[in-house]
Amino acid sequence: MKKNTHPTYHPVVFRDRSGDLTFLTRSTMTSEETVELDGSTYPVVDVDVSAASHPFWTGRGRVVDTEGRVERFRRRYGNDS
Repeated sequence: MKKNTHPTYHPVVFRDRSGDLTFLTRSTMTSEETVELDGSTYPVVDVDVSAASHPFWTGRGRVVDTEGRVERFRRRYGNDS
């Protein structure tokens, strides 16, 4: 294999603040922000959704439709319901 063609693979902490979950794994992602975990310092990457906050795994439903996709559809194609 050619040298210096692949990104570095190193320990990284992924954090889901809404689900209060942090886990250490290895990844090519990096971050300027760091966190101390088990006495060592690692780069931390914040994620929006994890198994701790995803509605499928938590059982809590979320409405994502903010402007009304159904209303836009009805305006565009008529109200035939």
